[in-house]
Amino acid sequence: MTEIREYRDEDEPSWLRCRLLSFFETEYYDDIMVNRPTIDVLAVRPDHTRAGIASQLLEAVVPLLRVDVLDAWTRGDVSANEWYQRSGFVENFRYLHVYKSWQDDADGFETPEGLGKPVNAFMHAPISLEASMRARFRRVHVCRQYVRAL
Repeated sequence: MTEIREYRDEDEPSWLRCRLLSFFETEYYDDIMVNRPTIDVLAVRPDHTRAGIASQLLEAVVPLLRVDVLDAWTRGDVSANEWYQRSGFVENFRYLHVYKSWQDDADGFETPEGLGKPVNAFMHAPISLEASMRARFRRVHVCRQYVRAL
């Protein structure tokens, strides 16, 4: 049986480990945190997935929320997308997360005078540009917004 309780400040180190481990094998693998953000994140360690913990956490917190709509974002992870859909979320919006690495062409990038071309960059792009972004950059992810009315 999983105990669900309110977060405590002393939970931060284990919360950070959970986030790192749960994101590690997803398209968010480099979304590293060194402090817990004020934005809430629901994550389950990979060694505890498919045990209903995410659903228990969600249902435990819903009555405590003072909002009309839950807003969630994810990328291409099939199990995460399926979980959102099973949990009453509906996909509302899509756009692209585009990463330029040192291996990608820097043509067209402008920087302030005195600086060289960017080595790395993280950008947003409309979903309509997916084919051209994938042709130019090695790492392109579809970012999906899910919403659930409460």
